[in-house]
Order: sequence, then C-alpha cells, then structure tokens
Amino acid sequence: MADDVVYADITALRGLFGRKAVSPVEYVTDVLGRIAETDLAIGAFVTVDRDGALLAARLAEQTLRTEGPAAFRRLPLLGMAISIKDLIPTRGLRTTRGSLLHRDWVPDFDPPLVRRLREAGAVIVGKTNTSEFGWSGASGNRVVGRTRNPWVRDRTPGGSSAGAGAAVAAGFGVGSVGTDGAGSIRIPASFCGVVGFKPSFGRIPYVPASAELLSHAGPLTRTVADAALMYRTMAGPDRLDPWSLPVEQAEAGTAPLRIAWVRTLGAPAPDPQVEKACAAAVAALAAAGHEVVETDWPFEDPYPILATILAVADAAGHDEAADTLIDPGRRPIIEYGRGIPGTDHAEAIRLRGDYTGRVLRWMADYDVLATPTVPGQPFPVALDQPTDTPVKGPAPWLAWTPATYPANLTGQPAISVPVGRTAEGCPVGLQLVGRWRADESVLRIAGHLEQLQPWRDMYDDLAGGY
Repeated sequence: MADDVVYADITALRGLFGRKAVSPVEYVTDVLGRIAETDLAIGAFVTVDRDGALLAARLAEQTLRTEGPAAFRRLPLLGMAISIKDLIPTRGLRTTRGSLLHRDWVPDFDPPLVRRLREAGAVIVGKTNTSEFGWSGASGNRVVGRTRNPWVRDRTPGGSSAGAGAAVAAGFGVGSVGTDGAGSIRIPASFCGVVGFKPSFGRIPYVPASAELLSHAGPLTRTVADAALMYRTMAGPDRLDPWSLPVEQAEAGTAPLRIAWVRTLGAPAPDPQVEKACAAAVAALAAAGHEVVETDWPFEDPYPILATILAVADAAGHDEAADTLIDPGRRPIIEYGRGIPGTDHAEAIRLRGDYTGRVLRWMADYDVLATPTVPGQPFPVALDQPTDTPVKGPAPWLAWTPATYPANLTGQPAISVPVGRTAEGCPVGLQLVGRWRADESVLRIAGHLEQLQPWRDMYDDLAGGY
C-alpha cells in the first residue's frame, strides 16, 4: 500500500473506505506490516495485538458493506488504527505500565476512554511504550527498553508517552492515546513532530484515577482535526471518575483571538532554533489577524510544588519490598517522596491552589498563551533528562521542561503543534494553552495555525520507512 495511505488522516481514510479504494482490512494489515518491518528500529510498541486488530478491521469492513459511508455518522472512528499508551488498562491486552511489577498484567476491563474508542469503531493495534509509571519525560523501561525518535534515532522521542509520539510520527496508525502529568503528551508531540492535545483536567475520564490528580489523557495525531475527533470521542463524564466533566460545544471559524506570546516560562532558556521556529509561527497568527502581545511570564517557577506532589504520589504507590524491581532512575524520587513530611505535602497542595488562581486571573486578559513546548532539542536516547537540567531543588528530574508542567498544576487545556525542524533534523513544537476549560478555543487556534503553516509534507521524510 502506498505511503500516502499509511499517513492519511481520518477524513482521507473515510473517503478511501467509502469508495472501496482501500478496505479497512487492507489498511490495518498494512499498518501492522509497517510496524513489523520498522518498529524494531524504533521500539514504539510494547505489545502488538495483531489478531485483535484484524478481527476489529473485519468487523469494520462488514459494517461498511452493510451500511455504506453512512456508518461514519454512527461510528466516527470506524476502521481507524489507533494505539494506547501502556499505562492505560485494556481488556484482554497486556498492560505492563512500563514496570516489572506489572509485566504480565492482563486487565479484565476497559476504562471509559478505551471503551468509547472501541464503541466508535476504532481498531486498537497495540500498546505503546512509556517510562515506568510515566515517571520521566524520556522513554524506556526495564520491560522492553527505550523508544527511539523516528526522525533522529539516537535521540529520545520524549516521554512519558514516548511510544505514542513515535508511533504516530512513524505512520503506525492515525493516532495514539497518551497521558500527561507534567508534559507527557506535549513533550513527545514536540520532539516527534506530531500534534499532542492535553485537554482540561477531567474532560476525558481518567480511570483508575491518578494519585496526584495532575494526570490528563489525550490524543496524539498528525492533524488537529484528528486530535479533535479523538478527543471528542473520549470526552464526557463517567460515574467511575468523579472529577470528569461534561463535553463542550465545538467552536467554528477563525475569529481573532488575543494571544500572549511568552518566549520562556523559566530556566532553561530556549534553544535559538526552537525560539525562531515558534516566533515565526506566532508571527503567522498575527499576520492572519490574531492579536499577539509579547510579554514576560509574571510567575515564579512552580517546579518545587510539582516535585513534592509527584514524589509523594510515587512513594505512596510502592513499599520498600518492591525497590529492586523499580527503575533505578526512579528510585531516588521515591526515596525523596518517602522523606517528605505530611505538612510539606499539604503546603504544596495549598500552594498549587494559590498558583492556579493567580495564573487563571492573569489569563483573563488573553485567550491563549503561546510558548515553545520544550526549550531544547531532543537529547540522547540513553538519558532520562538533558545533561544541563537546571537544579530546582533536590529532585530536578523534570525541571528541564518549564513550559509544560504549569498547565498540569492549573488543569488548563494545552496543545503542542509542529512548527518546523532544526538543522539537526529534530522537530519543534509550539504550545498553545487555553483559558480554564476552554478546550475548543485551543483546538480552533491550533487548527488555524495548521491552515496557515501546513506541516503534512514534513512526514514525507519518514514515509518511506527506515
């Protein structure tokens, strides 16, 4: 099958299926073949469900024979190959959570987001790689090793949704579902040159709930429209998640928005190539009629709040008997968390609320905050963090990504969209953060940027395989 089919978006695939130019079985078979041929060089998948995917594809093909293209109104993801991050349980499909503690776990249930994808006709092709329990912003674990960046294979794809970002960039389906507790959707989206959307906290039910109440689920795709469709399919309240929210009405049009352009939210300073690509994208939005206000970020770095909350949550999840099975890079975080007094943890939660209130009040003057998603380029694949990570307290393992974790503390929606590549060939992402629960505004401005600066042709360098 031609590479333009493997890299087709959902709208294009619907047309191909409807015209019978390509069948769902042919498409899914080719995606599985591409995974078999090229994923050894990338390591995006922990588990590939070939039998289950082909069964779902045959059912999709039967539905199209019976109902024709009208089936897409009822089943918007019918026949579409999608993968799921290995932190998220999947009924009947191994879910290791990147840990030796769960390497043989086969859940007997689907959480709401997986159930909704299946009910929309999606074909789940497998589970994508993650750092252990999503602890780092890089890739890899002791179960299957590290994922490599499809663009520059000696670099990391970012994490913790490492396999999700790499799989989408490599053409292993139309999209993947990731999770994001401090940037884990947006970091790999930026490093892998794909779209990564972290909706508002609660928009997509998160089951089982994350202990730190920072984690969001969301899609990684190659187009904003596909991200929006996957998001809307998964979104909506569910009784299993008491924090889940109602859906929001979709927005249309390109009415001008007021954009705060902030070059940095804290150390480290952005790489000049990253800053240049992001500034050019913001300039394109300004030229299209949006009001852009370049300003400084007026808040202190909240990393100490984040580190305290995350470290305590990690420590609470494991007793000392499990220490020998835990990733060596994660052990110091757990040990740090075990030593944090309860009063310090309570104070971090209080400070989080104060920080959130101040940021949301400041955002009242803007519709969107624009900033480089990640200040640097992808670092070597063997590392869990860059060698120049700034020291922001005793546990700085995520301190190198200052633009992503604020939106987890505040619960705001945020998206990373591709805006170019560096001289080294590494993709660059621009982050767009919306007001409180204004998910559809974020998708709308991201979609407008995609129209102004199409990035579809960027994938031509990857389409031919490895």
